[in-house]
Amino acid sequence: MFSRLITLAPFFFVFLWSTGFIGAKYALVYIEPFTLLMVRMFITLVLLGAMCWYWVKKWPTKKEIGHQMVAGLLIHGVYLSGVFAAIKAGLPAGITAIIVGGQPILTVVLSWYLYKARLTLRQSFGFGFGLIGVIATVLFTQGVADFSFSFTAVLYALLALLAITLGSLYQKHFGAKVELLAANFWQYVSSLVLVTILSFTFETQEIEWSLTLILSLTWLILVLSFMATFLLLYLIREGEASQVASYFYLVPPTASLNAWVLFDERLVPAALFAMGLTVLGVYLVTSKGRSK
Repeated sequence: MFSRLITLAPFFFVFLWSTGFIGAKYALVYIEPFTLLMVRMFITLVLLGAMCWYWVKKWPTKKEIGHQMVAGLLIHGVYLSGVFAAIKAGLPAGITAIIVGGQPILTVVLSWYLYKARLTLRQSFGFGFGLIGVIATVLFTQGVADFSFSFTAVLYALLALLAITLGSLYQKHFGAKVELLAANFWQYVSSLVLVTILSFTFETQEIEWSLTLILSLTWLILVLSFMATFLLLYLIREGEASQVASYFYLVPPTASLNAWVLFDERLVPAALFAMGLTVLGVYLVTSKGRSK
């Protein structure tokens, strides 16, 4: 039973991670992006601290803590700040997702440059299919054609893309041996410092409390900060960097499905076909088949 759940971990991760874009869209109507992250990370850190006090038996060394704080600054602090700021600046959640969805390609390039990683021909085709599928999925989704170009918002999304890619590679190389609970705790420490500085530097900290904001914040903390992040760190620890990155190809199509259910956005047949192409791309990258 447990082994079956482990096998399904990538699919749970994709679904949970994709809901972050939806949660942000709901919450940012009532709160500024860095202030939202500050509140979210503070509550998350308090809960993580209590869990660590109860469960963690061996804390990482000072050197390991330093590595976790660098990884967390990128994976949580800069990545989430970029995504939330882009959505707040007017970039649709689907477009934000597709920009960040370029992580697999950037991961492959950086892995090739930094670690001399190699891809089979099969995997190369998979990445190509995945990229085409992600782009087509969002372009075929209703409402995308109406978005107005914002250079600043796109820069925020590109910064998020670079951060999640570098953070995942850094975590794989320097922090994979640390216990997940302790790793998450120290990652959120550095992230909280960053978003607090950003909030008090650029925002007013004004919050319009509402049931929607409270529910969105609860979802972002319990589901994203805990469940999805733990799954991401587990996948990074257990898999190859390029393989883990390929799962992010599934996030924009899943986010589009979520938007269809929650916001009644129409999914045309071409979009469904594009999603299938994305799934094929991920299969080619992550399967064990050999290529000459």
